[in-house]
Amino acid sequence: MAARIFQQFRAVNQSGDAHTGHWVLEFESHSRARPDPLTGWAGGTDTQTQVSLDFDTLEQAKDYAERSGIAYHVVPSTTRKLRLQSYADNFK
Repeated sequence: MAARIFQQFRAVNQSGDAHTGHWVLEFESHSRARPDPLTGWAGGTDTQTQVSLDFDTLEQAKDYAERSGIAYHVVPSTTRKLRLQSYADNFK
């Protein structure tokens, strides 16, 4: 059972910063997703992929994984790049 820990950022269609900055522990799938014969949707029998745990800090997420005996890897967070531009730049 392996997991990945990453920092949650805001969604693309979200303008505020609510519910961001938390660290999330998600389990990785061990089996391939297969299409359902009736609907054609991709699915599988691995229910661990549906589990997502939120933590306030990275250390809390790491401590939980180590106490529970879960192998994990941390996905480094990216910094947001602000591209400042003025309306006059459209006419250069």
